[in-house]
Parts: sequence; C-alpha cells; structure tokens
Amino acid sequence: MDGVPNVTRADALAALRNPLAFIASRWTPDPRTVERAALSALVMSVLIVVTGGAVRLTGSGLGCPTWPKCTEDSLTTTHAMGLHGAIEFGNRMLTYVLCAAVGWAIVAARAAKPHRRDLTRLGWAQFWVVMSNAILGGIVVLVGLNPYTVAAHFLLSSALIAVATVMWQRTREGGGEPRPLVGKAVQQLVWFLVAASVLVIAVGTVVTGAGPHAGDSSEVERIPVDWETVAKLHAVLAWIVVTLTFALWFVLKAVDAPKGPLDRTRELFVVLLAQGAVGYVQYFTHLPEVLVAAHMLGSTVMWIWVLRVLLSLRERPAAEPVIPLPAPERGRAGIA
Repeated sequence: MDGVPNVTRADALAALRNPLAFIASRWTPDPRTVERAALSALVMSVLIVVTGGAVRLTGSGLGCPTWPKCTEDSLTTTHAMGLHGAIEFGNRMLTYVLCAAVGWAIVAARAAKPHRRDLTRLGWAQFWVVMSNAILGGIVVLVGLNPYTVAAHFLLSSALIAVATVMWQRTREGGGEPRPLVGKAVQQLVWFLVAASVLVIAVGTVVTGAGPHAGDSSEVERIPVDWETVAKLHAVLAWIVVTLTFALWFVLKAVDAPKGPLDRTRELFVVLLAQGAVGYVQYFTHLPEVLVAAHMLGSTVMWIWVLRVLLSLRERPAAEPVIPLPAPERGRAGIA
C-alpha cells in the first residue's frame, strides 16, 4: 500500500490559498467519475424540486415560520411543531446535500485532465443558482408563501436543472468546438420547441399559484385568476409542445438525421405522453396530492429531455492539442 505523501508547510499554505488547484495538482479523476459527479448534481436538483413540492402538497410551507432559523428561538424544528415542521426543515436540510453534490461536481471538473474550463464554469454557475434560490426560498417563507415568489422559486429551480443538464452532457463530450449535425431549419424548429416548453412551465406555475394547494393550512394569498381556465391554457401549450416534438421527429426522419437526435426526440415524445396522461387524470380527479407530485416530477423530466434534444443537435470532439512552435534558431554570435 502506498504511503501518504508528506504535506509541507508550503503545501498547506497553497491549499489554503487555492484549495481547488491544490486538489487538482494531486488528483486526476477518471472521466467517468467526472460524469457521475455532474449526474449527481442533476439528480439532486430534481430531488429538491420534488421534495419542495411535497412541502407544499402536505401544507407544510410554513412548518418553519421564519428564516434562516426555523423559529425565532431555534435553528432547528421543535417537537411542538409536529410533522409539518419536520417536513419543511427536512427540505431545508436537503439544500446542503444539493450543495455537496454541486461542490463534488466542481471539484471533479477542476481536477480533470486536461483541464476543462467550460465544465468548471458550469459547476460554479450551479453553485450561484443554488445560493440565489436558497435566499429566495427564505423570502418565500418570510412573505407567507406569496404565490409570485413561489413561482419564481420554481422557475429558478428549472434554471438550475438546465445548467446541471448542460454540464452532465458536456462531461460526456470533448472540449472542442461544436459541429452541427442538422441544418438551420431543424435547429430553429428545436428552439421553438424549447420556447414552448418554457411557456408550459411558466404557465404551470400560475396554475399552482391560483390552484387549491396553497402550501399551508392557513390563509395564503393566491394569484387572482381562475385556475381552471389557466389549466386549460397550460394544456393547450402542452399539446403545442407535443405537436412540435412529433413534427421534429418527422423532419429528422425525412432528412435522415443521425441516431442521437432521433433517439432523444422519440424519448421526449414518450415522456410528453406520460406527462400528459398524468396531467389529465389529476385534473379530472380534482388534483390529488400524489398525482400533483408525479406531475411535478414529470415536468422536470420533460425539461431535461427537451434540453437533451437541443444538445443532441451537435457534437463536440476532443479538443485539438496545442503544440508549441519550435523557437527560432538564434544567429551565431559575432555575425552581423
């Protein structure tokens, strides 16, 4: 068994000044390790959305009535706060697990050889989104679950999922310049699909903000619109996404596109059909909590697959190694 190398005082100072560079100088992760680290951050970004939905659906949104403490006198939940306090505080603690997953992705990306600056930046982007959303989550509690702040909280979580998905995809590619696999017309169609998906998610937050699941048993402000009317608009937008996905699959077949875009589009179509089925069942059964939670999970999966379709339209080869030019020979001394 190899011994642990001695750490000198200079090493300790270097670790304090730049711990990521210190780790990178002594550890080179396997590419699969970097990919798994990025995937763990993506999985946690989805899990935090699902558990946040559980907080709302169980009426535990104000289980911890203040922030950053759980009560005025306690950092953690108390026995008197019951199950609602435990659920809300448990969701807050999951934020630390998410931070750990994102931190692991940053460390693995920074230590990868050759160094991929794009991966490190995507990891840090996730970190700052998590920090921003944690603060926004505290504001949500302080303003008594105002539906507009709840909607912003979910949309920022969707932005986190987007960055995490891009990073996970990039760990499975090279660091070279992207090469398109399809023409401009197909790319534009996919961007329409992405835009429609964003609208579906945004209108879904309005349904949530106006619907019956306010997030707490107390009187909570709601968005002053008829939630059933907005739900029907949400369904129309969802059908537009389904139609665009089917059209994309048809176009990709017609132009004999590579296997990657075709497979991702077919998978997205299946995800959309499953999500639509859950959506209609929950609507006609008066929004049971279990189906609403399943629909929230489905919305994150749908968003990930829309982004996977977008990212499948190009490939990134390994970056070309930079070969330094030979230094010019210096003339002989004494020759004019």
